[in-house]
Amino acid sequence: MAFEASADFSFDDGVVEGDSLASEPEDLGSAGVANAQDLTLAESLGIIPPSGRTQRSEDGKTLAPHEQQSPMPPSQASMDSALADAIGVFPGEEAEGAVESKAPDFTTPDMVIEEITPQPSTSAPATPTETGGYQASIWPHVEERIVDLIEENRSTIVFTNSRGLSEKLTARLNEIYADRVRSRAEAAGESLESSSGQPQNITEILTQALSKNAVRIEKPETDEKLEKSREKQRTPAQMMGMSQSTDGAPLILARAHHGSVSKDQRGIIEDSLKSGQLKCVVATSSLELGIDMGAVDLVVQVEAPFSVASGLQRVGRAGHQVGEVSRGYLYPKHRGDLLNATVTVRRMLDGQIEPLAIPTNPLDILAQQTVAACALGAIDVEAWFEALRNTAPFATLPRSAFEATLDLLSGKYPSDEFAELRPRIIWDRDAGTIEGRPGAQRLAVTSGGTIPDRGLFPVYIVGSEDSKAPKRVGELDEEMVYESRAGDVIALGASSWRIEDISHDRVSVTPAPGVPGKLPFWHGEGGGRPVDLGKALGKFTRELASELAENPADARTRLSDIGLDTWAADNLEAYVREQVEAVGAVPSDIHLTVERFRDEIGDWRIVLHSPFGMPVHAPWALAVGQRAEAQFGINASAMAADDGIVLRIPAMEAEPPGADLFLFDADELEDIVTERVGASALFASRFRESAARALLLPRKNPGKRTPLWQQRQRSAQLLDVARKYPSFPIILETVRECLQDVYDLPALSAVHKDLDARKIRISEVETETPSPFARTLLFGYVAQFLYEGDSPLAERRAAALSLDPALLSELLGRDELRELLDTNVIRSVEARLQHTVAGYRYKGVEGAADLLRLLGPLTAEAMAARLRKEHPPLVDDEETEGVEQAIDTAAAQSYLDELVAHTRALSFNLHGRTHYASIEDAARLRDGLGVPLPMGVPLAFLEPVKEPLLDLVARYARTHAPFTAHQAAHALGLGVAIVETALRTLAADRRVSSGDFLPDELHEELSRARTGAVEPNGTQWVDTQVLRTLRSRSLAILRQDVEPVAPEIFSKFLPPWQHVESWQLTEKKQAPGTFGAPTGGISASVKRDESAMLEGYDGLLTVIDQLAGVRLPASALEPLILRSRIKDYSPALLDQAMSSGDVVWTGDGDLAGTDGWVCLHLTEAAALTAPDADQRATALNTLAPLDRAVFEVLGGGGLFIHQIQSALQARVAQAGGDAPITLKDISGALWNLVWAGLITNDTFAPVRALLAGGATAHKVATPAPRARSVGVRRGASRLSGSRFGGGSRFGSITEAPTAAPIDAGRWSRVEAEELDATIAAHARSELLMDRYGILTRGAVAIEDIPGGFSAVYKVLSAAEEKGLARRGYFIEGLGAAQFSTANTVDRLREYDRDSGENQHTKTVTFLAATDPANPYGSTLSWPAAPSLEERASEPGEAESLEETITNARHKPGRKAGAAVVLVDGQLTLYVERGGKTMLIFTEDTDAVRAAAPLIGELVRRGAAEKIMIEKVNGHSILDVLAPLPARHQEDEAPSEHPVTALRNGLLESGFYPTPKGLRMRKEY
Repeated sequence: MAFEASADFSFDDGVVEGDSLASEPEDLGSAGVANAQDLTLAESLGIIPPSGRTQRSEDGKTLAPHEQQSPMPPSQASMDSALADAIGVFPGEEAEGAVESKAPDFTTPDMVIEEITPQPSTSAPATPTETGGYQASIWPHVEERIVDLIEENRSTIVFTNSRGLSEKLTARLNEIYADRVRSRAEAAGESLESSSGQPQNITEILTQALSKNAVRIEKPETDEKLEKSREKQRTPAQMMGMSQSTDGAPLILARAHHGSVSKDQRGIIEDSLKSGQLKCVVATSSLELGIDMGAVDLVVQVEAPFSVASGLQRVGRAGHQVGEVSRGYLYPKHRGDLLNATVTVRRMLDGQIEPLAIPTNPLDILAQQTVAACALGAIDVEAWFEALRNTAPFATLPRSAFEATLDLLSGKYPSDEFAELRPRIIWDRDAGTIEGRPGAQRLAVTSGGTIPDRGLFPVYIVGSEDSKAPKRVGELDEEMVYESRAGDVIALGASSWRIEDISHDRVSVTPAPGVPGKLPFWHGEGGGRPVDLGKALGKFTRELASELAENPADARTRLSDIGLDTWAADNLEAYVREQVEAVGAVPSDIHLTVERFRDEIGDWRIVLHSPFGMPVHAPWALAVGQRAEAQFGINASAMAADDGIVLRIPAMEAEPPGADLFLFDADELEDIVTERVGASALFASRFRESAARALLLPRKNPGKRTPLWQQRQRSAQLLDVARKYPSFPIILETVRECLQDVYDLPALSAVHKDLDARKIRISEVETETPSPFARTLLFGYVAQFLYEGDSPLAERRAAALSLDPALLSELLGRDELRELLDTNVIRSVEARLQHTVAGYRYKGVEGAADLLRLLGPLTAEAMAARLRKEHPPLVDDEETEGVEQAIDTAAAQSYLDELVAHTRALSFNLHGRTHYASIEDAARLRDGLGVPLPMGVPLAFLEPVKEPLLDLVARYARTHAPFTAHQAAHALGLGVAIVETALRTLAADRRVSSGDFLPDELHEELSRARTGAVEPNGTQWVDTQVLRTLRSRSLAILRQDVEPVAPEIFSKFLPPWQHVESWQLTEKKQAPGTFGAPTGGISASVKRDESAMLEGYDGLLTVIDQLAGVRLPASALEPLILRSRIKDYSPALLDQAMSSGDVVWTGDGDLAGTDGWVCLHLTEAAALTAPDADQRATALNTLAPLDRAVFEVLGGGGLFIHQIQSALQARVAQAGGDAPITLKDISGALWNLVWAGLITNDTFAPVRALLAGGATAHKVATPAPRARSVGVRRGASRLSGSRFGGGSRFGSITEAPTAAPIDAGRWSRVEAEELDATIAAHARSELLMDRYGILTRGAVAIEDIPGGFSAVYKVLSAAEEKGLARRGYFIEGLGAAQFSTANTVDRLREYDRDSGENQHTKTVTFLAATDPANPYGSTLSWPAAPSLEERASEPGEAESLEETITNARHKPGRKAGAAVVLVDGQLTLYVERGGKTMLIFTEDTDAVRAAAPLIGELVRRGAAEKIMIEKVNGHSILDVLAPLPARHQEDEAPSEHPVTALRNGLLESGFYPTPKGLRMRKEY
């Protein structure tokens, strides 16, 4: 090949894409800056201060600030140095000279690196409102320069590294071009008005330009005006920046071309570029390969290409004709990118392309090719295996993996659970042949291939589905669609589109020309820098830093030879020099640096500077994040990039971590990465792709793509089945692909081995501020964990245990895999193996003999811990009753002495302490440890043992959880090397396994217990049977977590989920006689728990958002609903929210008395929860004529009641009537409209006044009447006197009637925009999920949702398919149709844990029965109330609760005025309205006494003036009842009757007895 074709590059530096610093001035200092004589640095960059350019005297000297006119504000005189470090400094020697386009010299391979210097503006200085201060980014100038290059050439391809940047840049180039066309039209005197006399829009201007068959509309004499127009300043919001919006510029200059643009559209774009109709295409790698475009003159690359090969391919698109030279311009984004681009271009010129990486043993491809190979006839298995082994990808294919794949294809796995697991081939094991089954050929042809079907949604124009040829616009990433809603405007292909509908398999849009659109984004683009290029980058940086320190001239020569001009070379030299000054060294191929500094909020940022690239850093970051989480208990948010890793560690008193956080044993690192990758979103997506390649997700229709939602659904079903089989090949292949193809784990292991061998050094430094290299990394520091983990934690951990480590390790060629084991299980197994836990201890002399035989040599102290007392003394303390007690050391010593005396044991010294061993071990100890045997050992035990050392080490392994060789050597008194040799021998026989099984904290705990000191974490060993036990018990524990929780656990979870307060009642038992202990030995303390509550105005809005649209009794809303959720609630807070327009209230039916149902809504979302137009129209038709007349009057806007009266009176007069309309009549009409849900008020005061004036479900105190001054405040009387010809001010006063408090405020209609049915259903489902956490059929039933649960079910099922919701059996007894999110399920399960050992804390919650935080009567059914009658049967033969249900007519319900008390989530008390009747739902007297004090909250909160309790479960509250007998014979009989316990609890909390019952009154 003629490599000269890619020799002529133009290389610009200084682009900053989308940084947020564009609104601040810049203080670049003087390092590396050469200013022009008459042009400041800011001016050379096109940065114009609000006061205009720097003013100079006639002799050229710069005037002092006080001598200048309109000095620059001091606030604009400084700039965060991060910008200078990221962008660089720009010398201005040639600032005044215009940029000349020079023909390239094709005879030399040197690059021409062009300097971008904006020309001095001759226009008037911009005003502050026009510029907004300095423009700190030069990105707009680079955009302008790219447009220049496009216009100077016939056809241009601009390459970017991401689809998002491609779309952004396309939009900006078209905007700039549209501005230029407008400016040229103005300069040419073209009319900017359309035929209608209105100013022309950009589309019309460009249409005129195209109609003249010329792209440019300009005249020679307009050049000066054109230059002025191009120098026009823009505010940062108008730049590309982070706004991610466009102004809908037409498709004239450039169009985007990437994988998410439809194939047809891509073809049109390519043809337009070839024919010259389109001047530019902004593309990703979609135009990198296989495109033959001879008409392309120029290639522009924005930011450094991913690799050398990619850069060569892209530049090679230009000059694709015989004799032509490929010309390319490179625009780095910042100084760090400049360094990367320099090395990439150098290697492009030298032809040093990265080595080709071939996938190793891809089992999905093996499955596909096997089906294809035998589809037409039988083939020999051995011949097929040998053919595979002769290919590069399968050269090391293990036989076990090969046969596992054949098992998969021949139907080993159950097809009744997943249909596509049915056999595809027939494997005749006797004949050694495989043959395709019917349909195999069709399957291989229609579903074969290796290109993955990525998660993209097609975008279609609305209505096109009815046509034969749908008008497909393009595709959007799944995650972009998840974050979009109907009505959003997006930009795709430089056109704006309004989203009309989002279905499960498509996005429907309509054109939205000229409307600013949200630019789409795509996740997971680019594979990162190859390690080969990373090493070259590190070497170049190291050599450049050395030359700058020793001989700067050589460094400048090196850069000049590559092609960097003065500007780029100065920036690069300054960048490297400043990094050396900041941290003492630059990261290189042989030296890594860990930098530590505090961020702006005081947290630590830990940065690893490394050049090895993303494939190496990404798995490294996983391991580092896991270690940080284990050591500090925090998520360190480890972010990997091509240039290193960034972590955030919260501020701590201890020394923050340094380089040790990044150092791992190479094998340990592989294990950690293997474990972590299984719980990532990467694994799920790659499993879907691998299953499709393995023909397990075949296309139903060969000519039609399977919808993504179906692929995801079927893939999830397949994964559920595959988890049950540890050797399932596609799971193994997915792990292999993640570890070897996506990550470069071999390169990462090689780096750590070089670190161990000190071929690579690592140093750490603490700095005050980030170094230049660190600042470059921090620009890319974003949260990468938003889309991770769509499964609850327990499910993810349980799935990890189903892998077969032996087969997977054989496939990957590794020695071990990390097992995810439960730490408590490891502790438990260790204690049981060592017999140190109750139930596993032995007793007596024979027990001591058995322990010596089972465990080996023990000391007397160790023996005492493993023996229990033969006859434990009787104790009265129930805390210690039945507890197994270990013997003391003296008793153990006596047993051992007895065994020695009877020659059943022998003693010897080890580590200076006396140990005892079974006499049967005499020969092993002598031959294995060299222990001298005492006289008198029987000859039978002196016979030589075949492998004494192996026996001793194997026994140690059998009796311990995972251990290290050092720990075993310490216990046996041997050298570590000897023990390691023995362990390897045992491992060869598969008697022990090695790996990394223990978390760091557990390793330290066991190490300290076994050796008395903490040793470094190394290779761990475990007996295979012990490992099997650990795995099975860990899996059992995790499956318990996956099991549904009891209903009362959800009842305990829901109130804090809705921010409801509770009370914590802690009971602690103390031994009798303890100083200060109360009678009975039980002390109790009660504390109000406000941890879940919110506060302030924002807290109020958050609560209302969660409760939006819920029907609540008006009398309960403030005292019981809002006060229980907001710490500092006051009525003024709600009135403020209503008067400010943030909250709206509506009525929803009246109740007895003056009470009624009300709903609260956030104004911004009222369309979702307020009555819709049909409901309002139906309600209006049922009202009286006066009600409808009042509603019509309110059609013009909000009115006070006097204004309503005047408007109605005017209508009556206009109709010829004279009947007066009183305020009382209007008041009645207003409240009829309120309860019909048709009108509202801008304050809640009328509702409070209505409640205070009559009977309500929850009594509200009556406010004091307002007084009116007489003879002083006249108000309307002045107007009435003059209006009707009345007398003077001294005459009689006729006052207008005062509006009643219930009519105060401004009344207005309830208005809500109509929502699309699909969007409304989706939003309601989200609202219900937010309200209840776990959404079930019962919760939806009480919400009166249109369409009921079936409508919500469809929406949530679609959300499940998209990964937005999880369906499962989370709560026992409520059916399988339960929806939630992973984090919510994890939080629910946290409530299903014990509170402690020595104390028990009861959580007591008081709720209105209608409160949505009360799950009973909605999500959960009401439990049956026991009759509490004295049972005639014997305690052991008592009937069940269901057989003792009371037939009382009072039954619980979600009634206005009623209240409930929950104790640990269980319904304990139910109070009817007024409190006259109560129900007890438990016979637990402790729970009843704990719940009783909260009944008084009805009075204390103002929800009732008094409570009189008379009846409880049919009994009088004053009845003296005998305690109930125990329900079961083994239960302890209660000390009092539940009614008695309730009465005592009420009396203690402030109730007092009356002849009828117990009463509490409000104290005034």
